[in-house]
Amino acid sequence: MMFKDLGLIIISSLILIICVLIGVAFLTLMERKVLGYIQIRKGPNKVGFMGILQPFSDAVKLFSKEQSYPLMSNFALYYFSPIMNLLLALILWMCMPFFTVLVSFNFSFLFFLSVSSLGVYTIMLAGWSSNSNYSMLGSMRSIAQTISYEVSLILLLVSFLYLILSLNIIDLNKYQEYTWFLFLMFPLCLMWVVSSLAETNRTPFDFAEGESELVSGFNVEYSSGGFAFIFLAEYANILLMSMICSMLFLGAELMTLGFFLKMVFMAFFWIWSRGTLPRYRYDKLMYLAWKSYLPVSLNFILFYFSLSLMIFTLFS
Repeated sequence: MMFKDLGLIIISSLILIICVLIGVAFLTLMERKVLGYIQIRKGPNKVGFMGILQPFSDAVKLFSKEQSYPLMSNFALYYFSPIMNLLLALILWMCMPFFTVLVSFNFSFLFFLSVSSLGVYTIMLAGWSSNSNYSMLGSMRSIAQTISYEVSLILLLVSFLYLILSLNIIDLNKYQEYTWFLFLMFPLCLMWVVSSLAETNRTPFDFAEGESELVSGFNVEYSSGGFAFIFLAEYANILLMSMICSMLFLGAELMTLGFFLKMVFMAFFWIWSRGTLPRYRYDKLMYLAWKSYLPVSLNFILFYFSLSLMIFTLFS
């Protein structure tokens, strides 16, 4: 019986990963279309009907290009980093709750925080192993940004966890049956979305890949397959954060079409912000994390802790 369960978990995980990769492909198409319309032009519209096959032609082009590598690079780590980056982004999806269980375990939030923290190491190794000053600078900026916002992200999450008194993502569904956490914790939700933008290195916080100033940051030496892996990991993380956002404060009704529509809207928001907002200044980004979000999230933790304590004593 145990082997059958294990086999079922492996098959379900593979299906999930394939679906995520296809979702990422169409997310890139949606981004190019939306950015096109924001800039008053057409997006990709030649390959297939209305450009629907464009992501697949891009994938074929990227993976069939000649693989080049810098002569002075640390060869093993240089190749290993993008693969590990994508692997971590896909492993992170294992914390997504399913009513068919899958690996819907009791510490899924802890798993999410632990695995997302490991992503920093792959960026660091990608920048260092390229043996280029530009890559190293890009990776250092990216690491400083990611670590700074991880602190506020964890503290914001603690406030949500105090309200549900659980580390399981699926428990968010029970507590949002009558009202969404968006209405109960509006400032926290806005801070969470901004921190998520910074965590996924997206505009207006895309300092890891500030093309105009850093020659594309830590991935400057990567081409063809290596670049594609880094690209896929970034977009898989965007989809994951969209899923976490719709679970955290948009109702978390897993078995409805509305859940997936909310997830698509959050992904659209990521793209919308890219097409609308200019890049933030780097020192202001750091001040925002340490001088604004950190003290505010600590105060909110005390507030929601006392609130959950009060509710607990009233109803126990």
